[in-house]
Amino acid sequence: MTGPRIGFFTRLLEDAPAADRYRFALEQIAQAERSGFASAWVAQHHFGETEGGLPSPFVLLAAAAERTSRIALATGVVTLPIDDPLRAAEDASVLDALSGGRVQLGVASGGTPSSFAPFGRDPQQRREIFAEHFAVFRDALAGRGIRGTDARIYPAAGDLDRRIWQATFSVEGGIRAGRDGDGLLLSRTQPRPGAQDLPLHEVQLPIIDAYRDALPEGAPFRVLASRTAVVVDEENRTRVLELAEPGLRELAEGMLGIDTSGLGIDDLARLTDSHIGTPDEVAASLAADRAIAASTDVSFQIHSVDAPHEMTLRSLELLATEVAPRLGYDVGDEAAESLRAVHRIHA
Repeated sequence: MTGPRIGFFTRLLEDAPAADRYRFALEQIAQAERSGFASAWVAQHHFGETEGGLPSPFVLLAAAAERTSRIALATGVVTLPIDDPLRAAEDASVLDALSGGRVQLGVASGGTPSSFAPFGRDPQQRREIFAEHFAVFRDALAGRGIRGTDARIYPAAGDLDRRIWQATFSVEGGIRAGRDGDGLLLSRTQPRPGAQDLPLHEVQLPIIDAYRDALPEGAPFRVLASRTAVVVDEENRTRVLELAEPGLRELAEGMLGIDTSGLGIDDLARLTDSHIGTPDEVAASLAADRAIAASTDVSFQIHSVDAPHEMTLRSLELLATEVAPRLGYDVGDEAAESLRAVHRIHA
């Protein structure tokens, strides 16, 4: 591998009815595969269209499996404190069988706090619930008895328990993922109390280092850095910047707690770690991100830019054909195959 494998990440936020959102996502995943992306990641969010619009990622990915043949199909992420861990394991195993072993499983303890109560969960107990559910989830995937019984899931999940990735904002979370021998998922941005101007890679490199140090001997090193990136042809540059400004301003104020009064699009892009513009501009800004260089995978998402579907499709094409080659990112069939096999390769 010459550099990190490229992936596509979507939260399904187009201003459209649910059926169209899902159709757009499937078309985007198919475009990502044609362009040479190694993976496609879909987010899970409950209750409403403003967070992500997809409560059932395995259902959408099963539809994607019928339209693709090579690209990895991944959850980014399943919120295990809310989901029934046994049902999540069963759904993942069925999807893996349908897709020919292409599933990657991102999981997390977080999620929107308001989503917990309808499921009868206390968001303040999410870490404790996660630990309990994660143990059941892993036992089920590994073919062990579930909750002290002799029950085993069908179909058997094979080595799917070794294709788990844990998402985190913290060094402690990186250590936990490393100790478990799982992959590490890093966000496109994250809170930086008191240090909003600190580049994202300065926050995430210590997490990567802690994860690496915690990995058991022989466990594969797997780190995916998610990033916002929208690449356009020169004639669409002004338009994409206009589309980007409201979402980036909202992200800067909501997640980072920054007063954005008087800030222009360049400042907003820098503060939210967003890469927007022509292939030359996006390649230059991504090249400065040292966390990507330290990762095995990088996934690109369009959000929080309110880009229309056609612009998203073109952005995926430009990322794979114009940006990735300039930066040495891994694209194509070999990239997809290496991700499919990486959990079997010893460090």
